[in-house]
Amino acid sequence: MNETHHLRRMTIAWVIVSVVADVLFWFFVGPHVPPGRMTDMATSNQFDFNILFVIALPVLIGVWIYLGYTIVVWSAKRGGPEPVGGEAARTNRTAQVAWITITSVVVLFLAGFGTVELIVNNGSGGGEGPNPVWSPAGATKAEAAALAGTGTWSPNSGQVLPVQVIGQQWKFTYRYPTFGGFETSQLVLPTNTTIAFNVTSLDVTHSFWAYQLGVKADANPLINDVAYTATTQQGQFVVRCSELCGIWHGAMYNYGRVVSQQAFAAWAQRTEAANAANTKLLPAFAWTYTPDANGAAGGYYPDGKVTPYSSAEVYGAKQPAS
Repeated sequence: MNETHHLRRMTIAWVIVSVVADVLFWFFVGPHVPPGRMTDMATSNQFDFNILFVIALPVLIGVWIYLGYTIVVWSAKRGGPEPVGGEAARTNRTAQVAWITITSVVVLFLAGFGTVELIVNNGSGGGEGPNPVWSPAGATKAEAAALAGTGTWSPNSGQVLPVQVIGQQWKFTYRYPTFGGFETSQLVLPTNTTIAFNVTSLDVTHSFWAYQLGVKADANPLINDVAYTATTQQGQFVVRCSELCGIWHGAMYNYGRVVSQQAFAAWAQRTEAANAANTKLLPAFAWTYTPDANGAAGGYYPDGKVTPYSSAEVYGAKQPAS
């Protein structure tokens, strides 16, 4: 009597269905998976997701095939004998070795793959804190020059462009240190350029999430959280706060755009000139700012004193007349 090789049947079906499903996903679905390909980080995130899905899909299919096979082949029939696996089901060395080997290889591969992607992609668009472990060439030099007020940027220069992201209840604003340090509610970036986002907060903890750029970094007061990306396509993207920060957290979002290098340079120079009168009254450029500078709620500055950042503003409540 010939023995039915159930494991062999399931394995053959699993391999065929898995290969077909993976190929269809990779070529027809994968290119459209968010966050898209607007930056190198977004492209990398899409690639990473597709790799993980291609690995996960055969696992899901394997479960489905096993469940379907058991229902069809080993289901109990009315009036028939109760299906029992027997000793062969409990001591199948092939199944045991295959399970341990496959799961071990998958886990070790994912650990190595994830580590390599973090290193090669300079943190994969995630905030690395004030001292990034991985950074693009020229990024540290560009940020130091920006802080010293000597940074420059011009089209086709290949220079890293630092942009400061400032979270506050309940909006984001952006400063451009290489263009006089002007601050604006518009986030405009040049294409084909490495961007160094320096993210901080003026009050509570926020989180800067530029989804289509593949960038996400927490905005913490007195902390400069650095994240990198390189723009590759022009277009519009959404910026959201992804950290619960108060009653209007859900409305804390705006839109940014990636434009040509020439269009960005013209916009930045025009905005710098238009905001010159306001910019000179801003606090001196720094990567972090002291929260609660208005002196309220036990702030750092005593009431009625002129802030050291501006000769035009008095922070806090006025001292009562004696």
